[in-house]
Amino acid sequence: MTTEPDSRPVILVVDDEPTNLQVLRQILQADHRLLFAKDGQRALELARQEHPQLVLLDVMMPGMTGHEVCRQLKAEPATAGIPVIFVTALADVEDEAQGFEAGAVDYITKPVSPPIVRARVRTHLSLVRADELRETRLQIIQRLGRAAEYKDNETGLHVVRMSQYARILALGMGWSEQQADDLLHAAPMHDIGKIGIPDHILLKPGPLTPEEWATMKQHPTIGGEIIGDHPSAVLRMARRIAECHHERWDGTGYPAGLQGEAIPIEARIVAVADVFDALTTARPYKKAWPVEEAVERLKLDAGTHFDPALLPVFLDHLPDILAVRARHMDAE
Repeated sequence: MTTEPDSRPVILVVDDEPTNLQVLRQILQADHRLLFAKDGQRALELARQEHPQLVLLDVMMPGMTGHEVCRQLKAEPATAGIPVIFVTALADVEDEAQGFEAGAVDYITKPVSPPIVRARVRTHLSLVRADELRETRLQIIQRLGRAAEYKDNETGLHVVRMSQYARILALGMGWSEQQADDLLHAAPMHDIGKIGIPDHILLKPGPLTPEEWATMKQHPTIGGEIIGDHPSAVLRMARRIAECHHERWDGTGYPAGLQGEAIPIEARIVAVADVFDALTTARPYKKAWPVEEAVERLKLDAGTHFDPALLPVFLDHLPDILAVRARHMDAE
């Protein structure tokens, strides 16, 4: 006989009164795996060991109060992300304010109402699940980007550098922090389509024939097909970047020959970041260009290869870009 693992969400319930623990057990045990603690120290131990998805925490406890427990949870990186709901008889506005200042996400007053407890728990567990899915999606995006770099004999540090450069440029263009972070996470997918290019072409040490070059130029289209259509803003951005980062401002790029502002702005930003890193990084077939020469090349290509509006932003933020480059240099 085989038994399936218990996949129910784990909730840590903390209260020094056994009767209160029993009430919450009756309300929640059918749909959740419950852990119980009668004091703050034990609550901290269980949180560190078991990593519950949610903590229901009494405030007035002997020894360590609920507020102190919450502050310690939020102070430790391993437990800082666990949402805390205070369950307490303290119902004044000042008490609630103190609880939220300690780091709680919600407040339930005693005596508890079973429907309210279940609804609040369900809401905050759904938020935890959404955060977990977003983090997982971002990790998959980053790892796929690394896969393309490994096949192309690049290093993962190229992806790190160019995506950080792109974020700096986006902020310099007036993007919000959230938009710039989306670009940071989408940019590593720019060359994912190289996975679909045969190795004898992708890894060829010498010049490509016209037929081989025609095949190589398919990688943006392949990248778009790999990423596909998704509701995720990051993946939609990643697809536009993959498909358009080899387009040129003057319309002579590929695969679609887009011109000017018809090229998505995120792809225009990544093109600058990608080329600057490629120029200033050594490869088996070339030496690294000095930064000064690479900058002059970008200036020369403004208005032909690159969006001319991006070059002043690049130059204004060059110290930040060079700081990223210094932190993430390839090993000699």
